[in-house]
Amino acid sequence: MSGTLALDCLTAPLRALRVLALDFGHLPAPYVEVSTVYPDRLRLSFHDDLSVFEAWREALGVDPDTVDYGEQSAGQTRVLKVFVDFSGAVLELTGYSDRPVAAVA
Repeated sequence: MSGTLALDCLTAPLRALRVLALDFGHLPAPYVEVSTVYPDRLRLSFHDDLSVFEAWREALGVDPDTVDYGEQSAGQTRVLKVFVDFSGAVLELTGYSDRPVAAVA
């Protein structure tokens, strides 16, 4: 991306974050990322516990069939990811969890 973006170019993801904080403030806090690389996107990441990812997915009404499953670190880490439109922004939810030792072996 060429040039420098102004803060008001990030209005969509910041607005979405505000709505999430107001409507879903009771849910566990995610790692939050807003970036000038993807100025329309709000990333929420959940580490170590896929049940937190699932709690957010359910609260947002995201169809479980739209969630992508993957693995990284030679199969030692499970990854769930979904993109949804939310409050004028693209909301990216990503959950990470270690695979149980028995499942890796």
